[in-house]
Amino acid sequence: MARHLITSAIPYINGIKHLGNLVGSQLPADLYARYLRGRGHEVLFLCATDEHGTPAELAAAKAGKPVADYCAEMHAVQAEIASGFRLSFDHFGRSSSAQNKALTQHMARRLGEAGLIREVTEQQMYSVADGRFLPDRYIEGTCPNCGFESARGDQCDNCTKQLDPIDLINPRSTVSGSTDLELRETKHLYLRQSALKGDLEAWIDGKTNWPVLSTSIAKKWLNDGDGLQDRGITRDLAWGVPAQFADAPWQGMDGKVFYVWFDAPIEYIACAQEWVDAGKGADWERWWRTDKGAADVTYTQFMGKDNVPFHTLSFPATILGSNEPWKLVDYIKSFNYLNYDGGQFSTSRGRGVFMDQALEILPSDYWRWWLLSHAPETSDAEFTWENFQASVNKDLADVLGNFVSRITKFCRSKFGETVPEGGTWGPQEDGLAEALKSRLSAYETFMDDKEVRKAAAELRAIWVLGNEYLQSAAPWVTFKEDPEKAAMQTRLGLNLIRLYANLAAPFIPDASTTMLTAMNAQNADWPTDMVEALHSLPAGHAFVVPEVLFAKISDEQREDWQMRFAGVRT
Repeated sequence: MARHLITSAIPYINGIKHLGNLVGSQLPADLYARYLRGRGHEVLFLCATDEHGTPAELAAAKAGKPVADYCAEMHAVQAEIASGFRLSFDHFGRSSSAQNKALTQHMARRLGEAGLIREVTEQQMYSVADGRFLPDRYIEGTCPNCGFESARGDQCDNCTKQLDPIDLINPRSTVSGSTDLELRETKHLYLRQSALKGDLEAWIDGKTNWPVLSTSIAKKWLNDGDGLQDRGITRDLAWGVPAQFADAPWQGMDGKVFYVWFDAPIEYIACAQEWVDAGKGADWERWWRTDKGAADVTYTQFMGKDNVPFHTLSFPATILGSNEPWKLVDYIKSFNYLNYDGGQFSTSRGRGVFMDQALEILPSDYWRWWLLSHAPETSDAEFTWENFQASVNKDLADVLGNFVSRITKFCRSKFGETVPEGGTWGPQEDGLAEALKSRLSAYETFMDDKEVRKAAAELRAIWVLGNEYLQSAAPWVTFKEDPEKAAMQTRLGLNLIRLYANLAAPFIPDASTTMLTAMNAQNADWPTDMVEALHSLPAGHAFVVPEVLFAKISDEQREDWQMRFAGVRT
């Protein structure tokens, strides 16, 4: 049994996330965590809300609430929605936790003592209308690199280029919309990333198994233009981890906080401390410190491509620069963007289907299946209502749902609600077992390699094999001539339901539970012997016919949802 640490990019606290956020980090991370647990591995799956920085302050101000109260409320909301999507976090923490505050300040002190933090007096945008400095995301404007008109002061969401607010063309305050901005002098702390370039480059070069998307973005930031730049890690904000603290190796940072992208990744580690302090686990250090056992841990991160630079450069720079035995990530699974019906999903602009709205329309398995089977791995993907309807109806209702319904109802009508006895396997059944074994091997390979779409395609192919067998064997016809053979065919079909429930659990956990409950079965060990797996439910074993596993989406429903979500969420 191996040990796996899994983190997904922690979502900003500023509102409910859309489906693009979900498929870009949390959902595939959950898929992988569920799969590994199913294979018998020890897993620690961590996530949290990202509660500091500009997004939190702006959202709280818009809601008319103190920022601490707003963050507490939204953490509860996001945790409830995550539960609705069956995201199986071992702990869902908060970057505003006392644990993260202490660890962030500890990391900063270590970096300062190592000479990797320098003080910089600089010119920064000041809004005359707002009466305050405007850090990064308090400013929007046109990207000087790609021309995107809504680039933010720290990064362009369109081309992912790292920016400073002064780089923007036609900058404006996101607080008031004012363009009455001027440069004023202020002092900040900078992380000397440039001093760690060689270490970072060697580390990234050693990750030959990473997706091209992850390494290409990292190397672009390392080598483009003037190369890896030092990064400001403090901001003129009131909400965040204070940059001036008791044993800090600097002075004069009163009233400043650490940049959200400095403290947010540190929350991954602090989240494990929160997990222990909440009484959910023990010995967090064996997951995060290589001198305490974490050297044996495989650490995988899941994130959208816009988060890659911070996880391949800034956070590793913090860990390497601390000169402490913290666990570095082994594999970064990054995703492109999921677009919405000809445009972009956007939390800040309220465009697209949001997670709470999705759950109001349909249960989570419908969404989990479509998002994972269409995950934007090699390129951007697009959600359309037509594609969603077709995928649900064909994959979930026609292939899986229809199989479960047909075999259970046939058995009830001819043999009652117990697994029938009689008959022996023939060449057709042996052939099915061999085909399933081959497909299962491919499914496992794709899941191990975190190839989400290919794994979904193999899982569907496994369902198709059962339908093809049922159609070819036709126990309803066989029953007329050879009831015992029909009993064997039916028994095999019922055992396929249990097999499908086990294999599909990472993708569609609720449907998996429904199938297992109907079969009066517990989730079995991951199948290692296909013949044995197809005999797991013995003759005489009781079952019930489940309700419809997946209802089809009608044209009327699709048209209604298309109209309902054609506008912008306010």
